[in-house]
Amino acid sequence: MNTLFGLRKNRKLTALTAVAGAAFVGVSAFGVTAANAAPAAVAPVKAAHTSQVAQAPEMEQAIFHGSTKGSYFWDDASGRQGDTGLPAIGKPMQKGLFSSPSWPLGTEGYIIYKGKKAKFFIGDRGPGVPSESGVMLDIDGKTFAELTGGSWNTNTLTVENNGDEGHIEIDYVVTKWGKGPGTKGAPQPFSSGAWRG
Repeated sequence: MNTLFGLRKNRKLTALTAVAGAAFVGVSAFGVTAANAAPAAVAPVKAAHTSQVAQAPEMEQAIFHGSTKGSYFWDDASGRQGDTGLPAIGKPMQKGLFSSPSWPLGTEGYIIYKGKKAKFFIGDRGPGVPSESGVMLDIDGKTFAELTGGSWNTNTLTVENNGDEGHIEIDYVVTKWGKGPGTKGAPQPFSSGAWRG
């Protein structure tokens, strides 16, 4: 019995000694380094990539994925190029705001085109008629230009210098379903009414 009691006391003492020793070593190491060492050189930090188009390998948690055709749009309520007004979600048109004929508004994810990744959130409805032919995502024009190597013309709301690509084959990944009206799952044509939810 005395031996068992002695072992318990030793365990507590050993644990306490280990914690105190680790604290002492940590304080000593940092204290000496901070007080006696020459200032460390600060490595330059690369600026974060501010564009929403990035290289593909970085992955987020996928809850649904597939492939489709994508086109582009820009609804800024100007009435130009078939503009139908402000986006359905009630936010102003912006980079990363995509349009789906069926997914719930507010759905988030990313697309991949030729190794380039672009984040999105569903903020509008469309494409309309093209969705009958398998074009199931409208990509904001600025992102479409970056993905295809073109340039965005703010005067005409068109993508230029990209080899006249208007529809592209993309992979999509949904990372969060929106809470707005719409239907989860594979994109459906606008005429299906799935956008009503």
